[in-house]
Amino acid sequence: MAFSSQQLLFSSQFSLPCPRTPPNRNLKAIPRAALREWKEYEDAVKRKDLARALRFLKSKETQTNNDSLADSVNGSFSNDSATRSGLGDLGLFDVLERDWEVLDTCLNADDMRLVSSAYGFLKNRGFLPSFGKFSNIVLEGPREVTPILLQSSTGLEVTKLSPKKWGATGISSLVFIAFTGGANFLVDRGIDIRVNLAAILGLAFLDSIFLGGACLAQISSYWPPNKRRILVHEAGHLLVAYLMGCPVRGVILDPMVAMQMGTQGQAGTQFWDEKLSNELAEGKLSGTSFDRYCMVLFAGIAAEALVYGEAEGGENDENLFRSTCVLLQPPLSVAQMSNQARWSVLQSFNLLKWHRDAHRAAVKALESGGSLSVVIRRIEEAMSSG
Repeated sequence: MAFSSQQLLFSSQFSLPCPRTPPNRNLKAIPRAALREWKEYEDAVKRKDLARALRFLKSKETQTNNDSLADSVNGSFSNDSATRSGLGDLGLFDVLERDWEVLDTCLNADDMRLVSSAYGFLKNRGFLPSFGKFSNIVLEGPREVTPILLQSSTGLEVTKLSPKKWGATGISSLVFIAFTGGANFLVDRGIDIRVNLAAILGLAFLDSIFLGGACLAQISSYWPPNKRRILVHEAGHLLVAYLMGCPVRGVILDPMVAMQMGTQGQAGTQFWDEKLSNELAEGKLSGTSFDRYCMVLFAGIAAEALVYGEAEGGENDENLFRSTCVLLQPPLSVAQMSNQARWSVLQSFNLLKWHRDAHRAAVKALESGGSLSVVIRRIEEAMSSG
């Protein structure tokens, strides 16, 4: 396998009889002083330094709270809104927009707890009302999901909800047929391409072994239909993770970048579940944590099925699911794994269907090259309008 919009920042105004302004308060100097302070935050965002950016935002929140308390005691108006307004009047940047940008520093963070802290900070500020909105629910439906029940609920056969290996899809089959036909045509005309073909197959083999298929994935990602499907897939992961309260570290759409970050040969959405992590560290795993994890894991497949009527990607998601099931004590049987997979796909499919506008907004934001903060903002905007 990240993560569109955050909400309004509240402001408070006090109506007190005979308000008094502190004698040494220079309103014109406040924006310039604040501007110098916010440049520190701007530099932290540019350097993708989450710890420094979050530390700055928290210090500003503490300062604002202290100023508001002092103003209320002195019977004066709070000037935090005036400061922010002054910065906006200078036309340098929108301070409210800057608060969101802390999410853009998450991708380089090594400590996922710090990423979780960033989401918690923004949620407490009122920016992320939909984050974790569905973290404590299991959607309606039985736990035993047979292939017939899955088809009746989604309108799709089970085979349409299973990732396709290369060569099994209509597109890849056409590519293979065209390649074979072209090779035969060249051979019939006396052009020997066996050396070239051997070299290509050798490079592909080395790519799959040492680079996890990153080169082939990089080439295929430039093909518009495949690129669009990747966006739909990753937006599914991102939206379900966000609604389930799992902080999204980032969405990596470039396979080579993914390889450099340790996710070989594929695009990916990096999310984290603190409860799941804590339970695994203690050697136990609750059913609710496992269900939530599986829903996020299969959300990409569900998103493709919802938009295209079938899923092609998600083989790596299935492999990760199987490896997780093996680690459980006791490990799940093959029948239990199949049922859990069908149940998870169905839950994610329904969640995405009910929030189709938010999923479309996430796809559009990713397609336009939006950063994580932009994607989350677009999700929130779609959720609030819906």
